[in-house]
Amino acid sequence: MEVLKINKQEFGETAILYSLTNDNGLTMNVTNLGARIVDLIVPVNGEERNIVLGFESAEEYLTKDIYFGATIGRVAGRIKHGSFSLDGKSYQLPVNPENGHTLHGGTESFETKLWDAEIEETTNQVSVTFSYVSPNGENGFPGELKAYVRYSLTNENEWIIDYQAETDQPTLYNPTNHVYFNLTGDMTQSVGEHELFVYADRFAVVDEDTTVTGELRSVEETPFDFRKTKSVEQVFQTTYEQNSLVDGLDHPFMLNQTGFEAPQAIITAPEKDLTVEMYTDRPAVVIFTAQFGNEGPEVRGQKLANHGGITLETQVSPGAVEFEGFGNIELYPDAPYQSRTIFKIK
Repeated sequence: MEVLKINKQEFGETAILYSLTNDNGLTMNVTNLGARIVDLIVPVNGEERNIVLGFESAEEYLTKDIYFGATIGRVAGRIKHGSFSLDGKSYQLPVNPENGHTLHGGTESFETKLWDAEIEETTNQVSVTFSYVSPNGENGFPGELKAYVRYSLTNENEWIIDYQAETDQPTLYNPTNHVYFNLTGDMTQSVGEHELFVYADRFAVVDEDTTVTGELRSVEETPFDFRKTKSVEQVFQTTYEQNSLVDGLDHPFMLNQTGFEAPQAIITAPEKDLTVEMYTDRPAVVIFTAQFGNEGPEVRGQKLANHGGITLETQVSPGAVEFEGFGNIELYPDAPYQSRTIFKIK
């Protein structure tokens, strides 16, 4: 088998872009700025199609960023009022002045950091391992945290994300990747005509701040029932109150199963010429449909449509620090963190 290829180039003043290509001609570009995916270029019917949202320079990520493709941490999602207790101690994180909550670990978190990177090539996959040391007290979180994220591209057209972390004192940790998919490659078009499957009986209800309320609701007889594949558009068209609050999806779905035997979620392109299957060991996936209205940025020279992308953010559900039944995101020195998510392109 031909050895897969990996190239390295500058991506702004200090960021580096790593280009990974497999034997099938699929190319994934990733950068150490935020340990993020920039491009996922797939050959489809003789043409190359970029199926993720991304910018063309590091500067754009820092000035326009809405977390495109970034590793999120220390804690994905919203922490209500930025406060939590751990082992009897109370902590207060910096909050967003607009809503009083902490989102995605706070401002200038993992997505803005320049991570170290190491390259590894084998006969069946190429990998970049990003590492970052988050100092004790960064954005209010206790403990020095050593975080590792490895992106691998295989000859089975799999993008594998492996997370590892260790801490020197009790802390919280709940990373994810904030990739936005649009399987048409046309970011001026809504993802409404994409089809979605999610193997989840329940989702977490959110309030007007998109913060979970503590209620886990059955998807039965709601537009959020994707246990049988259906279009995303039906969510956008409904008057269901959870849709009306956020103009689409911005909700945690509690997965019925985890692991790598069968996909927990599948996105299918409108022409059914491309699918992305999601496999994870995380108990939940947050699905966000990029409802930026007219505020969406230019993406590779074109204005991003409202609902121009869809995320599959695998994680422990937001609300874990507050509510029973939402999972556990506590991390201790004697139990290092590890998890895996796979996106398989077909």
